[in-house]
Amino acid sequence: MQRENWASRLGFMLAAMGSAVGLGNIWRFSYVAGENGGGAFLILYILSVLVIGIPLLLVEVSIGRKAQRDIVGSYKKLAPKQPWFMVGYLGVASAFLILSFYSVVAGWALYYWWRYVTGAMTEMPDIGFGGSFEAFISQDYAPLFWHALFMGITMFIVLVGVKKGIELANKILMPILALMMIALAIYSVTLPGAGEGLAFLFQPDWSVLDDPSVYIAALGQAFFSLSLGVGTMMTYGSYLTKQHQLPGATVGIGVMDTLFAIISGIVIFPAVFAFGIDPSSGPPLVFITLPEIFYQMNFGGVIGLVFFTALSLAAISSSISLLEVPVAYLMRAANMSRKLASLIVGLVIFASGVTVSLGMGKWSGITLIGDRNILDSMDFLSSNVFLPIGGVTMALFVGWYFSKQEALEASDLTNNPIGGLWYVLVKFIAPFIIAIIFLNSLGIV
Repeated sequence: MQRENWASRLGFMLAAMGSAVGLGNIWRFSYVAGENGGGAFLILYILSVLVIGIPLLLVEVSIGRKAQRDIVGSYKKLAPKQPWFMVGYLGVASAFLILSFYSVVAGWALYYWWRYVTGAMTEMPDIGFGGSFEAFISQDYAPLFWHALFMGITMFIVLVGVKKGIELANKILMPILALMMIALAIYSVTLPGAGEGLAFLFQPDWSVLDDPSVYIAALGQAFFSLSLGVGTMMTYGSYLTKQHQLPGATVGIGVMDTLFAIISGIVIFPAVFAFGIDPSSGPPLVFITLPEIFYQMNFGGVIGLVFFTALSLAAISSSISLLEVPVAYLMRAANMSRKLASLIVGLVIFASGVTVSLGMGKWSGITLIGDRNILDSMDFLSSNVFLPIGGVTMALFVGWYFSKQEALEASDLTNNPIGGLWYVLVKFIAPFIIAIIFLNSLGIV
């Protein structure tokens, strides 16, 4: 079977940006930054992207391009008869778990988008936006329809192929998403009282740095917002040819991903402060707090429609990269066609997502890890266990299994003045920092 490739370097960069720019940038970044003091957190986040995120992004993409295989096949090819490939299975499992709950939350975003299209969100529900949201997600069937619709869109894009599906979709989605977010940011800063929100985001309150958890939160957000450790970037990198230079592309992806996060902060925090909302509202910020703000705004119905369109587009661009990880594995391991692999994996993930959705309602009493419900348990296992293990393994693989010459050659850094610094970061500093994040997330340090 002839292996597919990207049509262009730009296509790869847009697809990789699409993978990185998702609910994590718009939904997660906003509430994590809000909970951790704003400006000082933002500086730590940017430093984390530069010191850990981008170097590890280059590691992951370079492994994929060198092997020209899926995540399991890459380790098997580059380290034959060695146990490294076991971590590849962990990556496939991570993508499966993350997309199982990600597609449910993305379905909520689609539902909100539709309610703004029909004008239903321009009226205050009798039970308030919070009560309305809780009533919706706890239903048995309505959330499943939106979950199914979202997975159907994702499956269709992936089964069409790399060039005509994933690359083409991102060439359309990413520019539209960028324009929408910039337009929303411009509108947001014109709101009365917006200056207080911008000050919260850009004027550091250094006192928050006394809390060690802020450092961990910034490192974790940088790590997870770039889709590191799950195998999406390794899989995308495997569709690159040797003609595509990696360092410039990975820096571009890291910088653009960070800009999207900052722009989402400019969209959300001025609006939050303009209407007297607590910026540390947590995960409900997007689905409860923002609709309340849009309701009070002039042209709030239009702003809400544009925002949830952008949120849905960002979710789709990330979900197709997550689905591609197990699909690429099945295509190689089972010699399966792309269409069949996409349908099988997509349907299994949909079924897994059904348990997540019901876990918000009739199965809300079911806890899997501690007192966490099904969604939070899947999120904890994938984000706090599988991804850090995947990320540290990639760093150790390139830093310790490869020779220095092999590592620099694979990443196109031979004779590059920053090659030595990158190698030290990957070999020593990144594994140490990821280990700290991992142990902290488990409550050990």
